[in-house]
This record gives sequence, structure tokens and C-alpha cells, in this order.
Amino acid sequence: MKQLQYIALIAIVIGTQSCSKLNLFTIQDDINLGKQTVQQIASDPAEYPILNEATNQAAYAYLYGMRDAILASSEIEHKNDFEWKLYIIKRDDIQNAFCTPGGYIYVYSGLMKYLDDASSLAGVIGHEMAHADKRHSTRQMTEQYGIETLLSFIGGNAQQIASISAQLISLKFSRNHETESDTYSVKYLCPTKYRADGAADFFEKIGSQGIPAFLSTHPDPGDRVANIKKQKTELSCSDADNFTPTEEITSYNQFKAALN
Repeated sequence: MKQLQYIALIAIVIGTQSCSKLNLFTIQDDINLGKQTVQQIASDPAEYPILNEATNQAAYAYLYGMRDAILASSEIEHKNDFEWKLYIIKRDDIQNAFCTPGGYIYVYSGLMKYLDDASSLAGVIGHEMAHADKRHSTRQMTEQYGIETLLSFIGGNAQQIASISAQLISLKFSRNHETESDTYSVKYLCPTKYRADGAADFFEKIGSQGIPAFLSTHPDPGDRVANIKKQKTELSCSDADNFTPTEEITSYNQFKAALN
């Protein structure tokens, strides 16, 4: 009887939300999935060599300052729900970053060394944080796994959570989710000292050098650059006067040197 009641409730929710916005996982589910993913990453140091925060204080302090500026945005819906903890993966061969459900942020050293200034990195981190804040992973899994799996989550099936979290590291977001994250990256950075269109720098640079495999299912980099810059114009964002390009590049180069 209880399952029938849940199915009826799910049917009502589906009828009142668009498919792309539908999410039947709870905020606590996002947090639990994120914690499980963090544990799985920590158990594989060969693939994910995490820099120790205690012995890399300068690098982590720089990133946390960037994260705090983004979290100050009024656009962050789950600012106080998620931990928003940072991890640096020491892999210079990978130019990527990701954020798990629940706000656990992973940034590869290869990405930080590839980018040229702080706004470029802030734009990418803002994009990844938007995936967590807009709950794209569990929205996508809502569509992928269906009612039966969702009912097991409602019942608090910890084994099911662990099983699904194993797939989160390689989860590919939809093109709509990528575009939404680009848009919110601009919104997050607009009131900060960073350039609101910082995420466009990565796509401009990567687009001129050939599209890597992990971006092959994403929207075209040129279209993403155009969308990001359009959002910046529509929001009337401007670069803050108290953060000059020289200061930005100098401090960023010092940060990159601390990663060696």
C-alpha cells in the first residue's frame, strides 16, 4: 500500500514538472551520494592522487578564496546545504574538473596549469559548482533509473546509494545541463572580482587546439563561448576595478608555482 502511495505521489510530481527539471531524489540523497563518491575516489590514489591540504596550504587557500567568492553569490541555492569541499588532483596530464552531488569539488592540476589567469579558473569552478547546485546528477538519474530505483531511495537503501554513486565519476551531463551550468557560472561570477565570462576562456583555448574526448558529447565550444558572453552582456556584468589584469595574472602564476 505504501509503495502505491509513493507511486501516486511520483505521478503527481511528474505531471507538474518538466522532464528536464524533474528530480525525485532528496537533498540528503545528493549529500549521501557525494560522500560515497568521495570515499571511492580516496580509495584509488593511483587514479586520483589528491594533494594533501596540510602540506599544500597556499594552493588550497587560493582555491578556497575563489570558492568563497562564488558562494557569496545570491544565486547559489544550496550554499548552506552542501559542504563545498575542495580537492586538488595532482594529474598534470588531465585538463578537467568536476563536482559531485553534495558539492565536493575536484580540480586537476593539469587544468590549473593549462589556464592563464584566475578568472578562467573561477569560470570553470563556477560551472562545476552549478552542476551540483542545480542538482544535475540526480536530475539525470531520475530520468535514467525510473520509479523502482527511486522507491528504494525513499526507503533509505544505503546499498543502492553506494552502487549508483560508483557511476557518478564518469557520468556525462546532457547538453542542456552543460548550457545551464555555463549560464550560472556567469551569474555566480558577475558580482565578484573575477570576469563573469571566465569560463569562455577555457572553451576558446581548447577549441583552438582540437576538442578532447571528454568534451565530444558537450555543446560546441564556439556556441558555449557565444552563450557565455551573451549572458554577461544581458546581466550587464563588468570587470571589477579592484582586480587588475596584472594582479590577476601575477597571483595566478604564483598559485600555479605552488602546485609543483
